[in-house]
Amino acid sequence: MVKKKKPFISIISDEEKEENKGSVVFQILSLTNRIRKLSSHLELHRKDYLSQRGLRKILGKRQRMLSYLSKKNGIRYKELINKLDIRELKTR
Repeated sequence: MVKKKKPFISIISDEEKEENKGSVVFQILSLTNRIRKLSSHLELHRKDYLSQRGLRKILGKRQRMLSYLSKKNGIRYKELINKLDIRELKTR
C-alpha cells in the first residue's frame, strides 16, 4: 500500500511560504494539516491513545497560536479562520 501525501494547503502565496516559514500563519497551516492527518488516522484506529494525546497537544498549540493571532491581527485571524473552515465566528 503506497501512501500519497496530500498537497499543502495553498492559502499563502508561494513567496510567503519560502520567506516566512516561521510566521504564525504558516505554523497554524502546518498544525492544521497535522490535525487533519491525525484525525483521519484516529477514525481507523480508535484505541491509539498515544496519537490521541498527540492530537490534543497539537490542538492546544494551534489554539494558543490562534489566540495570539487574534490579539495581534484580528483581520488576518478572521480571514484565516474562514479559509481553513476551523470554527464559526461569533456575530453580534
